[in-house]
Amino acid sequence: MNPAIQKTLTLIFLIVIGYFLKQKIKSKDQLKGIKILILSIALPAMIFVALLKIKIEPSLFYLPFIALGINFVMFFIAKWSIPLFGIEKNSHDARTWMMLMPSLAPGLSCFPFLIEYASEESLALAALADVGNKVFVLIVLYLLAMRWYYRIQDLEKQSSSEKVKNLLLSLIKEPVNAVIIIAILMLVFGLNLASLPIFLQDSISRMSLLMTPMVLLFIGMAVRIDWRQFRKIGMLLAFRSACAFLISATLLFILPASVPVAMLIVAVAFPQSATSFWPFAHISAVADAEGEQKKTFNTDLALNILALSLPFSTVTILAICSLQTFFLNPIYLLLIGLILLLIAILPRIVLQLKASGKLLFSEG
Repeated sequence: MNPAIQKTLTLIFLIVIGYFLKQKIKSKDQLKGIKILILSIALPAMIFVALLKIKIEPSLFYLPFIALGINFVMFFIAKWSIPLFGIEKNSHDARTWMMLMPSLAPGLSCFPFLIEYASEESLALAALADVGNKVFVLIVLYLLAMRWYYRIQDLEKQSSSEKVKNLLLSLIKEPVNAVIIIAILMLVFGLNLASLPIFLQDSISRMSLLMTPMVLLFIGMAVRIDWRQFRKIGMLLAFRSACAFLISATLLFILPASVPVAMLIVAVAFPQSATSFWPFAHISAVADAEGEQKKTFNTDLALNILALSLPFSTVTILAICSLQTFFLNPIYLLLIGLILLLIAILPRIVLQLKASGKLLFSEG
């Protein structure tokens, strides 16, 4: 079996194991303890290592900006389209989708296939593009989550100085944000992971290795299967994939003919990456601040989106990497995008027609 497929099955199997471990979790406090380990140790360590490995080449400086542009386009598409799927505008479900839909997790769902099916150049280009995505999911989405939290908790009556003070305090209190600040300062002064003492390098690297298995097990343990909700999530994930294909088709039309194949593969596969765990980290931070009065986000919905997004994206990216000649044709990408749009929207149209038919029948 292909190593990339084996790795994907391993990731999905970890979610399944987590799901069957649910019966061992006797209380919410036990699950919360696992979440604290992820958000306070494994995730910060992984981010620290990833940031200190970044090497930005001036000739490819535009890639992070393209990726960041894709994030913003997907965000505004989500903001406009979510009400079309029966999700109330400005509800906690809508805000949850707006956090997760534009986020990308290429490390889990895209990079393994680029390693196996494409060239090392493709992987390097995707890793560089991911810098822009990291800025979006770690900084932009965090600021957005805190803005919604302040507004919903009626904290916007505070003065500007109080808002800034509270935001800075919340930034510093979160281990993930503290790690980002330290890593950026190190990069500014020309330092990297190798600049640290060996015992620190080993400790941080070992902690970062906990991230993937712990996150996948946690998703499996925390996910709550609601088939009606899963059906809606599936429709929205198909819509997200359709939008990503249409964005990729636009990029392929715009890019000059001299662009290498490695770049084209990244342009198609990268936007299809699964939703990121990092927005969930921000959602959890807000939920912890709210206590029992959770109004800003729906954490259960966020976990279900994460659980379904990984297999959905990996199957899509596997198809892209396996049939490169087909998926590198922008005309075909447009057709695939339009077909997926139809698949995503058609059930909603049918439901609305049935509802209007019943209304007419009752009035008659």
